[in-house]
Amino acid sequence: MMFPIRREIEYISTFMTLQPGDIIVTGTPTGAGARFDPPKYLQPGDIVEIEVNGIGTLRNTVEDEQV
Repeated sequence: MMFPIRREIEYISTFMTLQPGDIIVTGTPTGAGARFDPPKYLQPGDIVEIEVNGIGTLRNTVEDEQV
């Protein structure tokens, strides 16, 4: 991250009131797919998973774009 999350929260709080449950998206971290050589991107069938202790796991399967 370019800035510590505390600094980002402080900055965002200057122009809006953060409420419990608000989500702050901080962007793509170093080591993400675009920085590989060659780049690696999500493909149909890949599984994206995020886990929050005490809450659970969110799991989504990547699908091809519907035309």
